[in-house]
Amino acid sequence: MRQYKYLETLVLAFVVILLVSNLVAQKICRIGPFKISGAELLFPLTYIFGDVFTEVYGYAASRRAIWMGFFAMALLSILGGIIVLLPPDPDWHDQAAFAHMFDFVPRIFVASLVAYWCGEFANSYTLAKLKLLTDGRWLWTRTIGSTVVGQAVDTATVVVIAFWGRTSWSTIGQLILWSYTGKVLYETVATPLTYAVVGKLKREEQSDVFDRDENFNPFALTLGTSEEAS
Repeated sequence: MRQYKYLETLVLAFVVILLVSNLVAQKICRIGPFKISGAELLFPLTYIFGDVFTEVYGYAASRRAIWMGFFAMALLSILGGIIVLLPPDPDWHDQAAFAHMFDFVPRIFVASLVAYWCGEFANSYTLAKLKLLTDGRWLWTRTIGSTVVGQAVDTATVVVIAFWGRTSWSTIGQLILWSYTGKVLYETVATPLTYAVVGKLKREEQSDVFDRDENFNPFALTLGTSEEAS
């Protein structure tokens, strides 16, 4: 893969946002009539990053970023859980608050990791294929279309795994519907920002990758054939 000016910085920002969104997920915010978690404010940004990676740098670059984010999330959750389980010093009185911050519940941990992995790859794959289908035109169809698919996979996966057997299917359906609707609206509103970022990066990096004959296997170590628009 050729060297890019901004790619590594963007991947770093992507991973940091993922980690922070996990740490602030406990906070419930009130914005007007809406109640949303801290994660719902930040996590949709990762899908915008995914759109940028795939649109500008190609599916292979997005795949690499997704795996880096996956392992970073897993490491944070595992190490956080281990630190929570270590006995606190008798003079330190914040153990309960610290444990609540990490809330190391294996089922939620697995749900979030699986949902992230499936949703991000669905998002990236959809955008790459739509770019080929539209021959690089109508960026909004790709950013919104990939979000519709990726967030559906992500939201349904995390809610079903986290709440299956613990609440009714009716409640699960409502949780999926309202969370999914909010995320799609969020990224639809952010479309002008995505346009601006993608346009600037394409000019600065001189890169506009079309994933023709790309190997879309998320586990692939070798790259397929991608083309950069001249």
